[in-house]
Amino acid sequence: MEFNDYLVIGMFLTFIGLLFTGFPIAWVLGGVACIFTLVGYFADIYFDTATGLNYLTLGMSVNRVYKFMDNWVLVALPMFIFMGLMLDRSGIAEKLMTSMQNLFGKVRGGLAVTVTTIGIILAASTGIIGASVVLLGLLSLPAMMKQGYSKTLALGTIASSGTLGILIPPSIMLVIMADQLGLSVGDLFMGAVIPGVILGGLYISYILIYSLVKPSAAPLDPDRKPLEWRMVWDVFKNILPPAALIFAVLGSIFAGITTPTEASGVGALGASILALMNKRLNWKVLKEVAQACFNTTAYIFAIFLGATCFALVLRSLGGDEFIERVLTGIPLGPYGIMAVILGAIFLLGFFLDWIEITLIVLPLIAPVVSNLGFQINGYGVIDNPELVWFVVLIAVSLQTSFLTPPVGFALFYLKGICPPEVELVDIYKGVIPFIILQLIGLLIVAIWPQLVIWLPAVAYG
Repeated sequence: MEFNDYLVIGMFLTFIGLLFTGFPIAWVLGGVACIFTLVGYFADIYFDTATGLNYLTLGMSVNRVYKFMDNWVLVALPMFIFMGLMLDRSGIAEKLMTSMQNLFGKVRGGLAVTVTTIGIILAASTGIIGASVVLLGLLSLPAMMKQGYSKTLALGTIASSGTLGILIPPSIMLVIMADQLGLSVGDLFMGAVIPGVILGGLYISYILIYSLVKPSAAPLDPDRKPLEWRMVWDVFKNILPPAALIFAVLGSIFAGITTPTEASGVGALGASILALMNKRLNWKVLKEVAQACFNTTAYIFAIFLGATCFALVLRSLGGDEFIERVLTGIPLGPYGIMAVILGAIFLLGFFLDWIEITLIVLPLIAPVVSNLGFQINGYGVIDNPELVWFVVLIAVSLQTSFLTPPVGFALFYLKGICPPEVELVDIYKGVIPFIILQLIGLLIVAIWPQLVIWLPAVAYG
């Protein structure tokens, strides 16, 4: 290996090591970039190497940052974040929980199915993982514990259902991925719909089967009411507002009426109107939502800035060529290399957040996948269908990063609102079956790429 290759490896190891120090990730990314710029600069002076790193390298990052901040696609991020936070405060989820719990009261495991269904609806209308997990936990965990549900089943259902928002559009992760790789946000949104529904279906199937095999884990509510048409009407009435919002946002994008950026504004306004209709919108709520939106957006954009510097230095050292040599040197063929990449992404999710993986790792491995020779029919209307399929695979894989310790954020969100008798190990045990289900869903999408390509092809074709 060349000297630059050792610096590339050193950058990754230093970054991972500094993560455990507790420093903010944005500072770690920018700091590692500065440190290795100095290392390369002095190595060129004193050891006659050829890294090509100097003060001009970091100066180039200023231009990168300007282009990044001037990107209109990323305007959708704060709007979608505002939409999700406002919808969580609108009271819609509480009404849905009550009506659907009455509807599924006679089904064993019906309360867990209700949680998963609401998780899917929240995912398609909020996409904010922390807010979804906390909301589902506050609404359903006391009821599930009171009804006698197994702690592991209840906790696993809440944590996994809350993470669906990172995959099911409108997803801020897909917006960032599209921006990083120059793909259509609409293609990724439509491509992720069917895989997201498949994951939700796997969750519900597992809950129903597990409840039948082990009835004591999901007992029926002794106070359940007989099924009436009024219950069906209540569910329809309560599901209609979020469904209308989802249709307005995603439907306008899919129909080509609006861009994702414009649709995000529609979503933010629509969520505010729903909160107003439910008499939940006031100055205090608006102020709290705006502050939370500002904090979340600032966190993401700070990591963007740090990752821009990190990626610039890494690529100046030939990091993309180094990774391409390593991956293409694996004697396993295209699907074997793809399996290695997805396995590596899955393992990185134990230690890194999806934002770092998306900003640093994804742009490095995407060119490798484009050159593996996959032949996927894009029906003549989808640009680079292989890359669209690959990005959705990565998105499904990254969803597991919210559930895998030690950096599984959904686990800590849920632990924060659990009663004292619920330990973190109970949450770990509860999410294991759902992590396996996510890997099964990943395998299904990997085997049948048309599950990703079909919907955008039909919409545009």
